[in-house]
Amino acid sequence: MTAAAEPRRSSVARQRAARPRVGGTVDARTHRRLRAARVGNPLTRVRVLSIAVIATLALFSGRLVYVQAYQGETLAAEALQGRMNTQTIPAVRGEITDADGNVLATSVTRYNVFADQVLIEDWAHTVDGERVGGAAEAARLLAPILEEPEAELAAKLSGSSQYKMLKRDTAPETWDAIKELGISGLFAEQDSRRSYPAGTTGGNLLGFVGAEGHGMAGLEHALDEQLAGVAGSRTFERGLGGHVIPTGIQSTTPAVPGTDVRTTLLMDLQWKAQAAIEAQVEAMNASGGFIVVSDVKTGEIYALADAGSMDPNSPTGFGGSQAISTIFDPGSTAKIVTMAAAIETGVATPTSQYQVPYEYPTSNGQVFKDAHEHGLENWTLTGILAQSSNTGTVMVGEQIPKQVRHDYLTKFGFGERTGIELAGEERGLLADADDWDGRTQYTVLFGQGMAATALQSTNVFATMANGGVRTTPHLVAGTTDEAGTFTPSVQPDPVQVVSPETAHTVLTMMESAVEEGTGGAAMIDGYRVAGKTGTAQIPGPSGKLDAYMASFIGVAPVDDPRLAIGVFLENPTATEYAKFGSVSAAPVFSDVMSFALQQLGVVPSGTSPELYPSTW
Repeated sequence: MTAAAEPRRSSVARQRAARPRVGGTVDARTHRRLRAARVGNPLTRVRVLSIAVIATLALFSGRLVYVQAYQGETLAAEALQGRMNTQTIPAVRGEITDADGNVLATSVTRYNVFADQVLIEDWAHTVDGERVGGAAEAARLLAPILEEPEAELAAKLSGSSQYKMLKRDTAPETWDAIKELGISGLFAEQDSRRSYPAGTTGGNLLGFVGAEGHGMAGLEHALDEQLAGVAGSRTFERGLGGHVIPTGIQSTTPAVPGTDVRTTLLMDLQWKAQAAIEAQVEAMNASGGFIVVSDVKTGEIYALADAGSMDPNSPTGFGGSQAISTIFDPGSTAKIVTMAAAIETGVATPTSQYQVPYEYPTSNGQVFKDAHEHGLENWTLTGILAQSSNTGTVMVGEQIPKQVRHDYLTKFGFGERTGIELAGEERGLLADADDWDGRTQYTVLFGQGMAATALQSTNVFATMANGGVRTTPHLVAGTTDEAGTFTPSVQPDPVQVVSPETAHTVLTMMESAVEEGTGGAAMIDGYRVAGKTGTAQIPGPSGKLDAYMASFIGVAPVDDPRLAIGVFLENPTATEYAKFGSVSAAPVFSDVMSFALQQLGVVPSGTSPELYPSTW
């Protein structure tokens, strides 16, 4: 066969043919080549390994140079940042005091004590020559100070946590006692807790501070920005165990204390007013009650008391004063606005004569009645006010144009907030004159068909006693900064509502209401008193107008007016006549006003009343 025709051998056959035959012969060159392939060259291996090592070292060296030359500052800064710790230094909240500087709200320093369990485990001291320590020994020493069982403390101190809370709200003297033990691993965070020394007295006005340190109600809320101050901070470098590195970086930004607030309140008078209204609410089986005491010349509020005031040391609900948030028809106390409008516009004088029936129909068919049935009475304008006659008031008021009636109600502050420094004040309800229906246009003349707060209603009387000048009721006398500088509060300019002559005339007519009319129970020995009773329908528990707000608002002494006090009882039901302000409210007025005049050192009246005739 030719080479082309020779059959192809398998790869295995070709490999076998290439191998040298055992016992065969090969040339020297082939022998050396085969031996080198079998044994390998050690120099080659050394060269390869050397090159690899050099390359690796070069890579690490290059990386090291890069890190040090280009990333060194960045990495060092990151490492430092990881060691830095910043703690907030809370600002001391400003105090709230009454007008005489008595503290009503203050901040007391407290401590939250915690343990580093790792450091506690390593701690030891010598007792009677023996070295003892750890969680058990620390608990033995701490138990009487923290007033906790030793076993429970030992359990809290054992473990691997570096932050285990032991006790919150700890007094400074307690933390001082703990520090004296010298136990490594015990620490404390300084905290601040609000304290109200007067308890429930004035609690409705002060409000309270929440867990986050912000005011949640009352003055604490309304003046939170001034009282809170500005928190500071402390930054320091710490080690792995969490301890401060003495030579490390440290910086402190001091906290700025809050501003102290001095109120206009007189706490003895606040206490008296609150005790009086709470006692009368119980005696008259009323659902609530409030008292307002103000200075007629300045608008300063000396007391603003609610029955059942909250204790801000352990607050429930949202607090706040009902004297500014509860609205109701003012009733007959608003009749003095109608009298002032009639006199100021020339419609009537205090001695104008009227024949007043028990029932009176208006030109549009509305019929009005008095609270008590009576025959045709010959009363003057003064007599109509003194006897609190609805029919007589309508007879006078219908001669005043509707818009003028509305204007005078607005001038005296109805339908708008007084501006007192408390959150939650209501503006009341006073519809536009064009929106009054055929009956409301007359009921507003005797305080129905509108709504007001106790503070608004009382301020009307203060305005009349102040020569017709309306001031802004306020609770804040001023503030004191960190340097001790007192800054008086700035109030809006007073507003002349009616002339001094008209105001004096109405004040004298109001004195007749006490001396000869429905307000006899408000009289005070030695002092001339002017005022007006009120009995207004309000919604009862059923939602219907089947309940009453009994009130009396008055001023004293008439010859030199100093105080205006409003007393309000919500739905008194103890007797058939409890709903009348003359029965439920006037006696409380007399009691509180007597106390206030004596506390302020107001001398008794030196003149006798010169009253206008009530009848003709």
